[in-house]
Amino acid sequence: MIEIRFEKEALRAAAYDVQDSASVLVGTCTYEPDGPDWAIMHTNVDPAYGGQGIAGRLVAAVVDAARAEGVKVVPVCSYAVRQFEKHAEYRDVLR
Repeated sequence: MIEIRFEKEALRAAAYDVQDSASVLVGTCTYEPDGPDWAIMHTNVDPAYGGQGIAGRLVAAVVDAARAEGVKVVPVCSYAVRQFEKHAEYRDVLR
């Protein structure tokens, strides 16, 4: 099972393949503070886990956290830019 966790202290959303008591990191969406905003810098998923929508879930986790924190998001990585273009519901956090 893939579990998405927002890890504020690590400045990322992370995807873990959770099996029994073991968790393996399989993807991340990292951001950096950009003044009062967050800039999404990289979205990566292990190729073995491609095609499962994990990258989209990672971007969504950062968007959800930004809403909760009341900050705007600047999509920098090409994948995040495409996700913001596809998802009108992300406009409220777009800077």
